[in-house]
Amino acid sequence: MGCIRVDKITEHLCEPLRKCLKDEDPYVRKTAAVCVAKLFDINQQLVFDQGFLDMLKDLLSDSNPMVVANAVAALSEISEQSPQTKIFDLNGPTINKLLTALNECSEWGQVFILDAISNYSPKDDKDAQSICERVTPRLAHANSAVVLSSVKVLMKFLELLDQQSEFIQNLYRKLSPPLVTLLSAEPEIQYVALRNINLIVQKRSDILKNEMKVFFVKYNDPIYVKLEKLDIMIRLTNATNIAQVLAELKEYATEVDVDFVRKSVRAIGRCAIKVEQAAERCVSTLIDLIQTKVNYVVQEAIVVIKDIFRKYPNKYESIIATLCENLDSLDEPEARASMIWIVGEYAERIDNADELLEGFLDGFKDENTQVQLQLLTGIVKLFLKKPTETQELVTRVLTLVTQETDNPDLRDRGYIYWRLLSTDPKAAKEVVLAEKPLISEETDLLEPTLLDELICHIGSLASVYHKPPNTFVEGRFIMKKNLPLRSKSYGEQENNTGHTTMQTNQQPQQVVISSNVGSLIDDFDILGSMPMPSSNPMDTYEQSQNRTTSVVPNLLDDELSSILGLDSNLGGNQTPMMNTNTSLPINNRQTTSTGNELDDLFGDFNLQTGGSGISFSGNNVFVPPKEVWLSAAKGKGLEVSGTFARRSNQIVMEMDFTNKALQPMNDLALQINRNSFGLTPAQPLQVTSPLFPNQTVPTQLILNTTGPIMRMDPLTNLQVAIKNNIDIFYFNCIVPIHVYFAQDGEMDKMTFVQTWQEIPEGNEVKHQLQNLSNLSIDDLQNKLRLNNIHTITRTTIEQKEMLYQTIKLTNGIFILVELRITPGNRTISFSLKTKLERKFPAAQGAIRCVRYNIDGNYCLTSGSDRTIKLWKPDSSLAIKTYTGHSQEVLDVHSSFDNSRLCSGGVDKRVLYIDVMTGKIVKKYQAHAGIKDFYIFN
Repeated sequence: MGCIRVDKITEHLCEPLRKCLKDEDPYVRKTAAVCVAKLFDINQQLVFDQGFLDMLKDLLSDSNPMVVANAVAALSEISEQSPQTKIFDLNGPTINKLLTALNECSEWGQVFILDAISNYSPKDDKDAQSICERVTPRLAHANSAVVLSSVKVLMKFLELLDQQSEFIQNLYRKLSPPLVTLLSAEPEIQYVALRNINLIVQKRSDILKNEMKVFFVKYNDPIYVKLEKLDIMIRLTNATNIAQVLAELKEYATEVDVDFVRKSVRAIGRCAIKVEQAAERCVSTLIDLIQTKVNYVVQEAIVVIKDIFRKYPNKYESIIATLCENLDSLDEPEARASMIWIVGEYAERIDNADELLEGFLDGFKDENTQVQLQLLTGIVKLFLKKPTETQELVTRVLTLVTQETDNPDLRDRGYIYWRLLSTDPKAAKEVVLAEKPLISEETDLLEPTLLDELICHIGSLASVYHKPPNTFVEGRFIMKKNLPLRSKSYGEQENNTGHTTMQTNQQPQQVVISSNVGSLIDDFDILGSMPMPSSNPMDTYEQSQNRTTSVVPNLLDDELSSILGLDSNLGGNQTPMMNTNTSLPINNRQTTSTGNELDDLFGDFNLQTGGSGISFSGNNVFVPPKEVWLSAAKGKGLEVSGTFARRSNQIVMEMDFTNKALQPMNDLALQINRNSFGLTPAQPLQVTSPLFPNQTVPTQLILNTTGPIMRMDPLTNLQVAIKNNIDIFYFNCIVPIHVYFAQDGEMDKMTFVQTWQEIPEGNEVKHQLQNLSNLSIDDLQNKLRLNNIHTITRTTIEQKEMLYQTIKLTNGIFILVELRITPGNRTISFSLKTKLERKFPAAQGAIRCVRYNIDGNYCLTSGSDRTIKLWKPDSSLAIKTYTGHSQEVLDVHSSFDNSRLCSGGVDKRVLYIDVMTGKIVKKYQAHAGIKDFYIFN
């Protein structure tokens, strides 16, 4: 019965479930425990009201271990769905019960119990040690899932113990054998074990520091196992075992599997960077491999030698001649770019450096962008070291990149170099030839907070993919788990250890920029003043430009990061453009009032004129005009018109009930079907009863988003049932997407940049609004804020106002927005990005055309319902509705005499409509597809 996910079944489920929870047969009780979790997913309030949670907690003391395990599993799932209620609050007596049942449970029951124990906060050091001792025997279990769950508990509680104690060392010795044993299982289990071991080694490498040999590759290992073993070998490499590791890696580099050989060669380079004492031996090994003349081995070796040069400058330059011998065989972009970097970096030691770089320049236009950028920088370095001999070469490359290339990154870097060289060669030398920071020993370590979170999910999908759980689940709250903080005072620590915090896809709001991040702040600092390290070479460049009339932006930066003032030293492409046939049907509204042109940019936004200091709950929040949802003809005399609004951070359904029948109506009730956002009434419908003939009664119904979810088409469609004493009536209505915009949708700048870059280009939609007038950026920003579109930052680039904004839907999904506003051209370009591509149709349906006609007496709208509506601005109902398009109407205009309408739609049609009769005067269909729509005077 619990599997029948129908609301009406819950009424018949409660009594049998209550009896089964107290049944004498343990099999019945354990099944009933699972049913409580299923019922909670259907109707949370019912579970609270009927007392099923208390009965479920009582089952934790059951004499049968299977019942206890199922109760733990059910409570854990319920607490994840409702984290704010702290339903499953563990304490000492409960933990003792669970540990007692652990020995007698089935293997999957043990997994559930161990996962629950990992969320417990021990009250002191003795309590933590006691739990570790009772969990340790599970490490010898035959089931790998039980072993990994046990490891998770121990890894979390290790954080609370004295790191120098003998107990810790004993625990290390006990943790090692079970992890090694997992590597003797099937390849699939080996892979999962290796991915989890990778996390463990990054956190506590001492656990497996003496087990290097078990990670040596076997000839019959699948490739995915081999690659994971290589990763762990490098992490465990140290001065004592480097000899045997290097011998293994050299042997691997002669295998036939190309991917495995490439990674083995890279591993040799990483060992050289990690263990300085063995760097020379690693370089000799790489030279031996280069002399094999195997193409892909040579290219991979050159890439890693470049990194070795970065780590140990002026130490191994004697091998450059050997590298140059293989110049002609390089055909991979990364290898060619690495070789160019080496030649440019050590140009003064290479007699024919200009000839080598000129050889690359001959085929410049056919090279990969990475090679082109590196070649440009390499030739500039060469010029700064040998100015008299290479002046013609540098002029040639600068002319090539500034006049004959279409790549903006390449062109902008060329202009920067040209300006530097022409205005202040000394500053150019300080910038281009600046001493570079040494590269890190471990370049692929996970970020510490992410690593801590993944340790809390050992044995789960998150630990295999090395991604947090919220990556896999969109649209619902995710429990973010953190490792306990080490502290001498457990009283202070208790609040931070075992409990979890709610998280959506958003990162923490407060970001502290530490000193090592300071160098990443953009030198022209759009966001305001920030202290820059004095050694930053860009300071010299900035000072040298003081005598010029204007400052050139650092166009080498990733455009978005640069604009937000983050990570300016990371070169890369600008914000990618999406090549797609999809376009947003968004058009401007022309009106004479200042600041109202973009009222309908996001949602059906008729943002009312308002000044600063307006609250979210004020009258300036946009409310669409009411539409007739249920006509009197279909409602047997009952007419329902309405709209949706967001008031005081609540979704409100505002309706007018009109009785056009001859008899009174009463017993009015409303019900909403399952929908995409879980919209459901928060209270019963309040309508004056009886509703007399010709009487109209307005009412407001508060809605919440805790109802059952079912994907609708379109996404914001809502199916409503109205009941009265005559009959039951059904109708559909479209909820404007902006009422789903949550108030807590702000995001910090670093998280915004990170999220924007993670979202693929295929999930980006771009559009442009033209012929706008009287743009007021401040008004636009304020009105969008009032409707829960939050501005992350605002700046000006090349006379364009840039707004970066976030929208958070009630289901936790974020939409990222970039606005580019050109006031002089009266143009707005904007991009929308979201992790779920299917959210765009909803956003598109909300971004509709709203226009006033010439004299301002009437308003025209068009939208995704395929209709055009004519409104009186002071009226809440449409005067006339025009049809004729088979798909969404993108835009509509009126003629100067207001006698004709002209509209364009997704159906590739342009219609010419008579305003009075509604007849289609002319129909054009000559496009392959309509992207933008314009009216000619």
